[in-house]
This record gives sequence, C-alpha cells and structure tokens, in this order.
Amino acid sequence: MQLIINGKKHTYDGDPEMPLLWYVRDLQGLTGTKFGCGAGLCGACTVHVDGAAMRACQLPMAALADQSVTTIEGLSAEGDHPVQRAWRQLDVAQCGYCQSGQIMQAAALLAETPNPTDADIDAAMAGNICRCGTYARIRAAIKAATSAVNA
Repeated sequence: MQLIINGKKHTYDGDPEMPLLWYVRDLQGLTGTKFGCGAGLCGACTVHVDGAAMRACQLPMAALADQSVTTIEGLSAEGDHPVQRAWRQLDVAQCGYCQSGQIMQAAALLAETPNPTDADIDAAMAGNICRCGTYARIRAAIKAATSAVNA
C-alpha cells in the first residue's frame, strides 16, 4: 500500500494491523510522535490524517492506504507554524512529553475553526492530557496562534 508521510510517498507491505505510531517512530525514525497510553486516550500520539487530528496508536496501517499523514516533524519544516511559535512565545511546555500531541491537536482545531471560542478549545483539546497541568498556557497559546492563522 502507498501513503504519504510529511509530503513524501511511502510504500508499506508489512503487518496491516501495525499501528501507525510504530511505523512513524520505529520504521521512519520520526520520534516526535509520542507513545503515551496506547489506547487513544491521552493524545500524546496525535497526528493529522488528511488534515484531521487522529491518534496514531489506534490507527492500523491498513486504514491508511492512499492517505496523507502529517507528524509534528511535518507540520512546519522550520518549526514556525503559528501554533509552534505561540507555544514557544508563551513557554507552554513544562516536561514537554505531551506537547507534540497538543500542538497537532491545536493546529487541527485552528485549521477547522480559525476563531475558536473557549468552548471550542475545551472540546477540541479535551482528549489531550497534560500531566504537568499547563492547560491555561495551552489555551493562551491557541488564542495567540489564532491571530497569526487569520493574518
């Protein structure tokens, strides 16, 4: 099967049940996508599949034929996506483990809802857990990125 990861075509002929998470981490060396709970509940493994935020630990490779996957490494080659810039400007990360998943979820939210309300942010980010509790900084960064996305 064929799929696109971060803009590059890939052919996969391995186990169709292998989770995308292990394909991107172990076979492609893209370690920004993190393993958290393994059950799709924490959001650490969030990637975009055809623009939608999805949990890579729950996506079998068989479901990804002819799809386009974007990992944190592919969100912006220079690391200057508006969400990434806002994350740095507001010093969102504490331990940092969940942050790539948080950023990917936030980027998908802003792509779909360029001017999110607090309720929109809460709903979109509810499945992404931050054990350090940086939720106020995450919300502030999403709001800061909104102006750059809409510029």
